Parts: sequence; C-alpha cells; structure tokens
Amino acid sequence: MSRRSGILEFAVLGLLRESPMHGYELRKRLNTSLGIFRAFSYGTLYPCLKTLVASGWLIEEPAGDPADTAPVTGRPTAASSSLTGRRAKIVYRLTAEGKEHFEELLSHTGPDSWEDEHFAARFAFFGQTEREVRMRVLEGRRSRLEERLEKMRASLARTRERLDDYTLELQRHGMESVEREVRWLNELIESERSGRDRRRSSPEGSAQQETSGETGGLPRHRDNTPPDPSDDTAK
Repeated sequence: MSRRSGILEFAVLGLLRESPMHGYELRKRLNTSLGIFRAFSYGTLYPCLKTLVASGWLIEEPAGDPADTAPVTGRPTAASSSLTGRRAKIVYRLTAEGKEHFEELLSHTGPDSWEDEHFAARFAFFGQTEREVRMRVLEGRRSRLEERLEKMRASLARTRERLDDYTLELQRHGMESVEREVRWLNELIESERSGRDRRRSSPEGSAQQETSGETGGLPRHRDNTPPDPSDDTAK
C-alpha cells in the first residue's frame, strides 16, 4: 500500500466513524473538510472503498426505504429496481472491526504521523484523538520541522551568493512558511499543556477521564489560519 492510499483509507474510516455516507458525500467531505484530498477523484476513492469492504472494515448498504430491500440480504429487490429504473445508491457504514482498526491508527505516533500529508490528515481527526497522543504527534511534527528549518538555513547560507534575486526570495518564502508552522505548533502545544494542567489542578477535573473528543488544546483566539502542511514551499 502506498503512503498516499494509506492516508486516504485513514481519512475515509475517520469520516465514516462520524456517520454512514454514500460515495459522493464522502468525496465532497474529503474535498471540503480535508483540503489535502482536493485532487482525489471517484476513480481513486471507489477502489479504496472496495479495499476497506474486502478487509471487513466497511459494509455496503442500499440507501432508501428499508421496505424496498430484501429481508435477508439487505439488497434492493428486483421489483424495486425495476420500478425505479435506476441503480440503488450504496451507503458505506463502519463495522465494529473498522472502528477498532481506526482507533488503532489514531494511537500511532511514529514518524509517519509527522510527515506533511499524513500530519494534515491526523490533525483533521484530533477531535477523536486522545490528548497524550495529540501531544506526541504535535511535538514530533515540531521536531521534524525544526530539523528541516536548520537544513534550509544551512543550504541558504552556502548558496545565497550564487542565487538570483527571485530564487533567493523563493528560498526565503519557504523558510518563512516553515517558521510560521513552528510558531503555530508551539501555540498548540502550549495550549494542550495548559488545558491538561488546568484539569489536574481542578477538583472536578481529577474525577474526569480524558476522552478522545476533547478539544481543550485549541487556542481560544488565533488571528492566523493554520499553516498548510502540504505547502510545497515548506518542504
């Protein structure tokens, strides 16, 4: 499995954990809610869905009136298909095994979760992720970007005399993009820590469990929009 297809499978499982959807709705959510998938087409999405169904993580169900489906198979009856004259729309639903698999993926904090596209997908589902996992992913991403920034600065120092003004400006733009994301990550990490400390010092907080749906780590006020980790100039 390629890294790109693995990210798509992760995002599909995450969206279907929220609610069952048909293919068109899934594609629209991928494009509008998860901008990193704006280039995906039906030709990419449906093979992914078929793979997830074959793995037992999704099931296909016909949309529409349950009375128009066969009682045992759950498939549209011949009568209903002939009356409508069109193929029944398929809805994809997460299975118990699929939910368990997605939760396992959410717990991963290795280097893959820090890379540009994978980090963007992981961040999109931080509302379903445990706080400690969020912290490890954020800190890993920051460490990766700090390493990248150091290399970019060293490269620029070696080559600046040989670069024309436009190439030099492009290099500076790339560095500024990385620096901006590092500042954003610092803000998120500090907010996560502050939220955790507030709960530990609160009498009520000591009796509460940290659930995956908490969003207390988000800063309350941010004027800047989050950086796009898939921005090519930041690589």
